[in-house]
Amino acid sequence: MASISATPLHFLLIFSVLSISSSTIFSATVVEDLNNLHPPPDFNTTIANNCKNNPSLRYCNNLTPLSLPEIFKFTVVASHLCNESKNPNCVESFPNINLKNRPKIVPLYLSFDFFWKYCPLTIMSINLANNSLKGYFPSDIFHCSQIQSLDLSHNDLSGDLPIQNFSVLTNLTFLNLSYNHFSESKISNTQFFKRFNSSSFVHSGLVPDHGTFRIKALLAFIGFPIFAILVVVCLCWLCFQRPDFLPGVFGRKQKFTPSILKAATDGFSKRNLVAKGKGVHIYKGLLRDGSEVRVEIYPMDNLSSRKDRQIFIAECRILVQLWHKNLVQVLGWCDNRRLRAIVTEWIDGEDIEMWLSRSAPTWKQRVKALKGIVEGMCYLHEEWPEVGYDLKTSSILLSDDREPLISRFKVKDRTRCSQKVYKLGVLLLEMVTNRRPREEFERGEAGLLEWARMHFPEKVLELIDKRMKKTDLVLDQATHQDWFRSLT
Repeated sequence: MASISATPLHFLLIFSVLSISSSTIFSATVVEDLNNLHPPPDFNTTIANNCKNNPSLRYCNNLTPLSLPEIFKFTVVASHLCNESKNPNCVESFPNINLKNRPKIVPLYLSFDFFWKYCPLTIMSINLANNSLKGYFPSDIFHCSQIQSLDLSHNDLSGDLPIQNFSVLTNLTFLNLSYNHFSESKISNTQFFKRFNSSSFVHSGLVPDHGTFRIKALLAFIGFPIFAILVVVCLCWLCFQRPDFLPGVFGRKQKFTPSILKAATDGFSKRNLVAKGKGVHIYKGLLRDGSEVRVEIYPMDNLSSRKDRQIFIAECRILVQLWHKNLVQVLGWCDNRRLRAIVTEWIDGEDIEMWLSRSAPTWKQRVKALKGIVEGMCYLHEEWPEVGYDLKTSSILLSDDREPLISRFKVKDRTRCSQKVYKLGVLLLEMVTNRRPREEFERGEAGLLEWARMHFPEKVLELIDKRMKKTDLVLDQATHQDWFRSLT
C-alpha cells in the first residue's frame, strides 16, 4: 500500500496495518474509508517504530496521540492515491502522483490537506493537468518540497501565483502552468521564472503572450483604420443624408435631404398624401424632433439646368427669412437630383374657401380675417417687395385661433401693385358673397366683378352672403364707397 518512508520495510509495516481491512478499503470509496475506518489498537506502536527507524518521516516531527487519527487517514489516502496514479508497486515505491484527465477525483484528493502535510518523500512527480481545476493555486502542494516535476496545465486556475513559496521546491526542474488564467506577474524582477523556459507559461496569464500580442497588434493596425473609415463614412452619411440625427449645432436646420423627408412622410405613403395637383404633391410629415410639417414636392425636370437649381435655392433662402403672424413659416427646402421640395409648418386648420362654405362666419369674423390678410400683405410689401403671394381663398389657411395665413409665395414676383389690389378686391368679394368665380361664373373673376357691379350699391343686400345676419353696421360698411381704406 502507500508508503510513508523510503524503505520497503516501512511500506510493509503500513501495508500490514491496512491489510486488516483491505477488503473494506478497496471496496469502498476513499471518503467512506475515512468515515468508517479507525486506527487498529497497535497503530501507535507501528508509527513509533517507523519514526524510530526513520526520523526523517514528515509526521514524526508532529507525532502526538492526537495526531494518530490524522496520520492513519493519511495512510489510507496514500494507499488509494498510489493505486489511482498507477504506480507499479505501491508496497515498495510511490514515485508519482499522476491524475491527468481525472476531473472527478482530483478535487477530492486536493481537499485532503493531511495527505499533503505528510506528503511521502518518495514522490518526485505530480501531474494534475487537464482537470478543469478552478480557484487559486493549490498551495498544499508546496508541502511536497522534494518534487522535481509539477504539471498543472490546462486548468482554470486564476489569481496571483505564490511565486515566493516556490523557493521551497529546490529540486523542481520541470514546471508547466500553461493554459490557465493567473494574474500577470512582473517577471523581470523574479529569478524564479528564469529557471524555466517560456513553454512553462504559454497562455497562463503570467507573462505577455507575444503571439496573441502580435495578433492583437495586427488587428489593431488593420482594424483601427477600418474603424476610422467606417466612422468617417457614418458621419458623412449623417451629414449629407440624415443631419437631423446630429446635435443642433452640427445640423443644417433649413436644408432637408430626401432621406429626412422620406422618413418624415413614411416613405411618401399614400396615407400622408393630403393633396395632389398639377405640378405639386403635398404630404403631411413628422420630423424627428416631433414637429409636424407640410412637404410640397415639385416635379424634377431631368433637363433642368444648374442655373435653375441655383435660382430655386436662392429663392428658398429668402422664403425661410419671412416671419409674420399672418404668413405660413417656411422651414426649409430640399434640392436634390431626385427630389425638389419646400417644407413649411403644418397648419391643422381649414382654408378660407372651406371656412366660408362650411361654417357661415359672421361679418365681424370675415372682417378680422381680411385685416389679417392685409397685415401680411403690408409686411411683404414693406420688408420683402420681391416676394409675391397667392390671394386665392383656397391658398389662405386658418390657424386654430382663426388667424389667416398666406401660404403660397413666389420670389421675384413681377406683379404690379395695382394687380395685387385687384386680387385683394376679388378675394374681398368672395368673402362677402361666398361665391366661387371659377365655378359659378362662366368668365371666372371677370364674371364675378360684372355681377357685383350690377348689384352695387342699389341691390347690395343681394351681394351679401344670405346666411349672414345683416345688421345696420353690416349694411353701412358694405355700402360704404371707401370701406377698403378702413381695413388698412
